[in-house]
Amino acid sequence: MAKEIERKFLVLDTHWREFASAGATFQQAYIASMDDRSVRVRVIEGQKALLTIKIGRNALAREEFEYEIPLADACDMIKQAIGIVIEKTRYKVVHHGFTWEIDVYDGIYRGLTVAEVEMKHEADNPTLPDWLGPEVTGDHRYSNQSLATEDLREEIGYGISHPA
Repeated sequence: MAKEIERKFLVLDTHWREFASAGATFQQAYIASMDDRSVRVRVIEGQKALLTIKIGRNALAREEFEYEIPLADACDMIKQAIGIVIEKTRYKVVHHGFTWEIDVYDGIYRGLTVAEVEMKHEADNPTLPDWLGPEVTGDHRYSNQSLATEDLREEIGYGISHPA
């Protein structure tokens, strides 16, 4: 059983880009969504597809199971997904021994930029880069599951008046 332990932050500016890897485009959608679990399908660069099951209520750490699936199956699942199909580009930045994943949203959430850091232990305390804004770990509005299953554009203020 794999455990996902991560913290999530809003991003203040684009300073991180000078340290970032090339981005990868993602299209992701939810097949099932409950308070304590979800089933997500993700297509990366239109070439690779993953099915992910997450279980748990803890915002910092949850059980995560991820499997590669046929691309055609993923595309069919996306057509049947609940809610909104998330579009984003993911970049990676290594900072003081931790890898940060920066998601720059497109589509209806265009302009939203969120950074996540995955940790090995809940007690890990990564050094925070200066381009980070407020921490939103545990704020359901910034979970991809909520962004996909609810239209949160007005509530979070992105996708309406924030052009890329």
